[in-house]
Amino acid sequence: MTRPGEAKLNHLFQPGRIGKFEVKNRIKYGACCVSNYNGRDGTITPRELARVRVIAGTGCGLITNQGAYPDALGEGKSYFRQIAIHDDKFLPQFEMIARYIHDAGAMAMQQILHAGRYGGIDLGYCVQPSVVPQTLPHFRPPRELTKDQIKVVIAQHADAAKRAIRAGFDATEVTSFMGYLLANFNSRFTNQRTDEYGGSVENRGRFMRELIDAIKQATPDNPLSIRLNGAELMDRWGGNTQEESFELMQQAADCGVDMISVTVGWQEAPESSFGRDVEPGYWNFLSAKAKKMFPDVLVAFGNRLPDPAMANECVRDEVFDYWEVCRPLLADPEMIHKAAEDRMEEVRPCIGSLNCLSRLFRDLPYTCTMNPMLGHEVEPEYHVTEATEKKRIMIIGAGPAGMEAAITARKRGHTVTVFDKADKIGGALGAYAANDLARPADLQSVIDYYGVMAKKLGVEVRLNTEANAKFMRSVLHEYDVCIVAAGARTDMAVFQYLEGAELLVDALDVAHGRVKTGKRVVMIGGGMIGLTISEFLAKAGHEVTVVEKEKRIGGDIMPTFKWRHTAWVDELGIQTITLAQLLKVTKEGATVKTAKGEEKFIPCDSVIVSSPRKANHDLFYEFQWMVDELHGGGDATVPRGLDQAIHEGYRLGVRI
Repeated sequence: MTRPGEAKLNHLFQPGRIGKFEVKNRIKYGACCVSNYNGRDGTITPRELARVRVIAGTGCGLITNQGAYPDALGEGKSYFRQIAIHDDKFLPQFEMIARYIHDAGAMAMQQILHAGRYGGIDLGYCVQPSVVPQTLPHFRPPRELTKDQIKVVIAQHADAAKRAIRAGFDATEVTSFMGYLLANFNSRFTNQRTDEYGGSVENRGRFMRELIDAIKQATPDNPLSIRLNGAELMDRWGGNTQEESFELMQQAADCGVDMISVTVGWQEAPESSFGRDVEPGYWNFLSAKAKKMFPDVLVAFGNRLPDPAMANECVRDEVFDYWEVCRPLLADPEMIHKAAEDRMEEVRPCIGSLNCLSRLFRDLPYTCTMNPMLGHEVEPEYHVTEATEKKRIMIIGAGPAGMEAAITARKRGHTVTVFDKADKIGGALGAYAANDLARPADLQSVIDYYGVMAKKLGVEVRLNTEANAKFMRSVLHEYDVCIVAAGARTDMAVFQYLEGAELLVDALDVAHGRVKTGKRVVMIGGGMIGLTISEFLAKAGHEVTVVEKEKRIGGDIMPTFKWRHTAWVDELGIQTITLAQLLKVTKEGATVKTAKGEEKFIPCDSVIVSSPRKANHDLFYEFQWMVDELHGGGDATVPRGLDQAIHEGYRLGVRI
């Protein structure tokens, strides 16, 4: 029976074929790089297997298992806990993964990932076509591959492909995504060889062509997918043009690959490819061009394309054949099923915060801002189960921490009431969203999701209600549990003895639109809040100077988005003074003390304070003798960010 969403998204849910294999829909689960859940020796752990069972159940017709490195030495290994496929001893676990995928009715594809320039994490060096110095200091010094070594690497890929097919996978994939070995040979930036493997586009593509040929000979009855850059975004370093990228795709198509997965960007690229600052659908023109150029080759694409409705239109319009989706399914593994059932308003959204990549780039297991359960599927205590004892829970604060705790606790059978003194849910997140230059709709979608789920689950939300000690006494013994998720405030008391303290403006008042600033602004604090508001004001035509006491701005911003704020500061002409502190304020301006001990006067009309932040701890002391259980989460415990708020709210909701 066709589900209502399948009828609406009929192009996306129509069956397809890859080689001799039938595929139940046009959705390909992307390999999502690696999880870092596994053993240091490349073995697959129970944590990974539990995660794969979730992936298998996403509803995708084609599922690509994460990239495995193909060499015993580990030159291709980029992450400490990346899985390996260079030996038969790993086969039983791969067999289990293939079985999970098949049992869910999907086609199984295994990705082979040799990291090249980004590899050798345990060796202290990396291999690539030429000795091109690293632009990012945390990667290893390069060594040039000899022609004999190139042949060995190609043979290792072919052996890995055979091993994957023997394990029960239906197809294999090799990847250049993010700037791995295949991309290193293809790119002018990292391939400066003068032999037959370097120079012209044709010569630079020789490694790829030989790689394709070796895998096809090793697995002649099984499809091969290849992930290739439609745009490297490496112009600063002399990388390939888009025209050269498509010439390389043409070579792959001529070699008989069954699918081209079009990707965007390298790890070293100085611009964003799929963060929140990229509009959904921005890169679709690359897959449309590939589909037009290679009508006989299947094209998969999903870069910054989180919406099934848009994906459906793309399949309809022959922009691509398969929607390749990964990160939206990290945020909500049930998204495909919800789309099929026409319940998209219930989807936990991927907001493009790239917490997943920030973790990987620190060699940590990946997690998701929006999905607290990601990576914890093997742990029973993270699963939503019926509560042994149903309790009456009050939650103070309708921000992300409070709302996450509320909907999670309600799913378990508790009775939940949320109190907030504001007239709408979302807490400070809504105010920050209104000042966000990246994509306010992404942040607002978090609030919208909580509103939908609270209504569906029957969470009572009482707005315009301040839950202080007096209020608590009026409802004494009506609740068994209190969760304080009242957020944090700007600690204005730090400046109370400063000359001109009465002239200071709270950043939260500016963010909420309660206070208008003058034309010339000084922002005290160069963290996430200070920069977000400063960027918004500068974009609106204000002259902004940021004063930060630390050595660098953006100290609390996650690594994969810090560069974006730095770029905005430069683009918008925001002045920054670091290692400085505010001394006094007058109607004419602010005086700060610099790192050299000098006093510097900054003419301005408004001085805004965004730092330091202070947790709203007061209720903990007031409520401790008024309720059986008292808990806290999010910024009300320690001021941090969105991911910590959501994760802590979930952990409270799932365990009380």
